[in-house]
Amino acid sequence: MNATDAPCRMGTTAEETQCFIAGSKAADHKLSRTYSRVQEVLSPEEHKELQETQRLWLRFRDVNCSTKRNLYGGGSAAPMVYAACIDADTRQRTAEFKTMYGWRLEKFGKPLD
Repeated sequence: MNATDAPCRMGTTAEETQCFIAGSKAADHKLSRTYSRVQEVLSPEEHKELQETQRLWLRFRDVNCSTKRNLYGGGSAAPMVYAACIDADTRQRTAEFKTMYGWRLEKFGKPLD
């Protein structure tokens, strides 16, 4: 939320919350596309390992962001903090995929955006 590359700096809590929700949906869509592309160049065993890793990562992300939200109790900033966390963590995961698998995608002629 306060990161220099955070996409939302609009003013009111409600506006920023909506912006981060939209951003988290876009980030999730990009991660899904990236994940699908990576799956195309993996062996069956690697595919299975990545699938399990991704399942665990999603659980971690959700619990991590819930913990951050809970720091604000029932306050009006809580939903914004949660959405901002989901957005940032998801964008970071997509960057990790690009770092980890970008070379392989290039090798098979399927570079990422």
